Amino acid sequence: MAGSLVDILIFAPLAPILGVLLLWFIQLLFIESQKLLLAKIRPKHEPLCRFTNFLGILFQTICHALGYTVTRSGIAKFYVSVDYGKVSPKKEREGVFEWISNSFLFLGPFFIPAFLLLICLYLFTSGGFEVATPPELTALQYTFTEQIVTFGRSLHIFTQHFFGFLATIDLLHPGHLGFLLLLLFLGLGIRPSYIGEKRQEKIDMLYDLKNIWSHIIHRPLYVILLFLLAYVLFYISLALNQQWYVGLFAIFGWLSIIAIVSLVVTHLLLLMIKTTDKIQGHKKLLPYITLPLAYILMRTLFLFIPTEWDKSISLITMIGCTIIVLFLLVRKKKKKKTNTFKAKIDMKALPSIEDETDEPGGAIR
Repeated sequence: MAGSLVDILIFAPLAPILGVLLLWFIQLLFIESQKLLLAKIRPKHEPLCRFTNFLGILFQTICHALGYTVTRSGIAKFYVSVDYGKVSPKKEREGVFEWISNSFLFLGPFFIPAFLLLICLYLFTSGGFEVATPPELTALQYTFTEQIVTFGRSLHIFTQHFFGFLATIDLLHPGHLGFLLLLLFLGLGIRPSYIGEKRQEKIDMLYDLKNIWSHIIHRPLYVILLFLLAYVLFYISLALNQQWYVGLFAIFGWLSIIAIVSLVVTHLLLLMIKTTDKIQGHKKLLPYITLPLAYILMRTLFLFIPTEWDKSISLITMIGCTIIVLFLLVRKKKKKKTNTFKAKIDMKALPSIEDETDEPGGAIR
C-alpha cells in the first residue's frame, strides 16, 4: 500500500459513502422531475396519478413495517389506502429501536423495493455482481482513490450487465415480463406525491430532505455510532485484505442504479401519455396498440428467420414504430390546425357590375 496513513485510516472509508450519497441525490432529482410530469397529466389521468400515489404509500408503509419487524416490535395494525398509510407496533420501543424503525420509514423506499428487483436480476443474469480492485491500482489498495475507483468499477460492471439484460429482455417470457412490470411499479411508486385526503402534505424533494435531516439531528449520537461502525468494518476488511467494505456500499449503489433506471423508464411512459393527450379521438390509442403488435409481429417473423439478435431487434422495432406513429399523429394534428382558417368577419358577396350601372354605356356609380 503506497498511500499515506492519513489517507488510508481517515479518508478512504468515506469514498463509497460519498458515491452512494451522490446516487441517492440523483434519485431525488429524477423523482422530483417525475412528479412534475404527473402534475401535468393529472387533469386527464387522475386514476393513474392516484394509483402511483397508492404504490408510493404502499412501499413506504411496507418499509415501516419491516423496520418494526427488524426491531422485534411486532405489527399490531397495518393500514394502506390511496391517500394514507399507517403501521402500529405491538410494543412501543424507544431509543435506538425507534430510530431504526424510522430509518426504514424515511430511507427504506429508496432501496428496499429495488432490492426485490436486484434478487430477480441475480436469477436472470449470469454476472455483474463483481467487486474487485483494478490491477493497475493494486499498489494504492485501501486508499481513497482505490476505494472510489473500485466502487465505480463495480457500478460500471453491474450497469453493463443490467443494460445487457434489458436490451435482450424477452417480453414473451413470464418472468421477464414480470420483471419489467415490477420495474415500472418501482419507478411510478418510489415516493408518494401527497399524504392525506385533502393533500395537505405534499411529498417533494425538500420534504424528504427535511424529514431525513430532522431524523439525523434528533439522535446525532446514533449517526456518529453508525459512522464508527462503518470505519470498523473498513479496518476489518483492511486487516483481512478483503473488499467487504466497498462491496457493502456497492450493493447500495446497485440498488440506486436500478431505481434510477426504473425512473427513466417511467419518465418515457409518462412522456408518451402526455404526447398522446394532444391527439384527438380514438387515434390516441394507436401508439399503445403499436407497442405489442410490432413486437409480436417481429418475434413471429424471427421464427422463420432465426437470429441471435431476435429479441433486441424486436425491442428496437417496437420502440421505433411507436415513435414513428406518435410523430405522424402529432404532426398531422399540427398540420391540420395550421391549415384551418376561420375568418373573424363574414365576407359579403360583391355587387355585380350590372347592378352598379344606370344604363348600357352609362358610368359606374
